[in-house]
Amino acid sequence: MQELGSSAAAERAQAIYDYGQTAIFASKADPRLQMLLYVPPTAADGRKLELLVAVHGTGRTSAIDFRDGFAEFGLYHDCAILCPIFAVGVMGDGARSGYKYMEEGDIRYDLAVLAMVEEVAAKYQQDWSKFAIFGFSGGGHFAHRFAILHPEKLWAASVGAPGSVTLLDPDRDWWIGVRDLKPRFGIDLDPVALAKVPVHMVVGDADLETWEITHKPGSRYWMEGANDAGATRPDRLKSLAESFRAAGVNVTLDMVGGVSHDRIKVLGHVKAFLARILKESRK
Repeated sequence: MQELGSSAAAERAQAIYDYGQTAIFASKADPRLQMLLYVPPTAADGRKLELLVAVHGTGRTSAIDFRDGFAEFGLYHDCAILCPIFAVGVMGDGARSGYKYMEEGDIRYDLAVLAMVEEVAAKYQQDWSKFAIFGFSGGGHFAHRFAILHPEKLWAASVGAPGSVTLLDPDRDWWIGVRDLKPRFGIDLDPVALAKVPVHMVVGDADLETWEITHKPGSRYWMEGANDAGATRPDRLKSLAESFRAAGVNVTLDMVGGVSHDRIKVLGHVKAFLARILKESRK
């Protein structure tokens, strides 16, 4: 059997690991954090793509579900999919939820995602100065908080069934409100920029379990008022939608009938929203 030359072998490896459903890569900015992607093979020929960042939930395995679940969408809508992976216990303490609140030890997860986007934009020679973000459950935490902190980076945001929400409340501190954004993150709330971002919110109307989302005194993220947005995920997402709309944000809220906490069963609604925004932006 004839062996491939070094150039041909490199091209084959690139086709296998860097395009389509990619390998898992460590972030150059912080190798403790990883990412995997779906990159339409047409990018290898210089085709310009949009980018969707899809953020996993607490179990982390949804990173693969989202990479694969959005692959066909990405192929037919010229959109790459970037799925960050924030491992449980990245600080060595077994903690599961640090990324949801944007900071954990010396890690700023919002900045980590921006670094990942910059890295892959350079790798694939794309202009991803703006991208869309989606997350479900724990990823829904991340997606709406990222939108609050970095609206200027987004052409759309889709927020799926977060367990807890940050309202645009200037009288309460993070994570319940936004009063201390500047001292905590060095960022001022920019309601004008946020109002320019089309926002989608989606949750099943049967997503009513509360055992994992009820904050109790003494727990890691307990604050006075931690449960004020509502008892269930639908209640809390409605509160978030009302808060965003009061700030002038155009929010599409999908309450999916008969669906519990099932990420796969809401993806169709997310794709429909993103497809509409892309179609409008490309006119």
